[in-house]
Amino acid sequence: MLSANQLRPGMVIKFNNELYSIFSSVHRTPGNLRAFVQVRMRNLRTGAMIDERFASDDRFEKANLDEQEMEYLYDDGEYYYFMNTETFEQTHLTKDFLGDAVYYLTPQLKVRVEFFEGKAISVQLPPTVDLTVVETEPGLKGATVSNVTKPAKLETGLVVQVPPFINQGEKIRVNTAEGTYQERA
Repeated sequence: MLSANQLRPGMVIKFNNELYSIFSSVHRTPGNLRAFVQVRMRNLRTGAMIDERFASDDRFEKANLDEQEMEYLYDDGEYYYFMNTETFEQTHLTKDFLGDAVYYLTPQLKVRVEFFEGKAISVQLPPTVDLTVVETEPGLKGATVSNVTKPAKLETGLVVQVPPFINQGEKIRVNTAEGTYQERA
């Protein structure tokens, strides 16, 4: 059991029979009032962010998560299939569960999947992925230093803003946290 003072960003706890991932935790001691811990956390089932205030001595159960490296295989329109790289077991997840992560999935991409009691609860993408530009306006010769950008559609359907010198068919590196162009790959 953890006390509220021990909560740190990244931890996963059980609160009201739900799993929550801690985003921020601040211990406060206002004037003549009792100390408390202000916590911002995300419900792992619904994705909703909530702010809670706990007494310093409140207790929580830390969730034991099983993290596995998995490789993305393919999708059939409804499910996205992943294979455990150690046991070769396959798992399928829905588009609703994955959310925007589907725009970064390419075959053989390695991701980290967290499981709680045998059920997948989150997918962690690598910091960057390399994707091919399938549709964009023709590049401008000599346009190397400029803050002007143009939209480019990538092989997964994601649209990002790229510099004018990027052409169709080129591979680019995309930041998965922000969905932005990083560099040529």
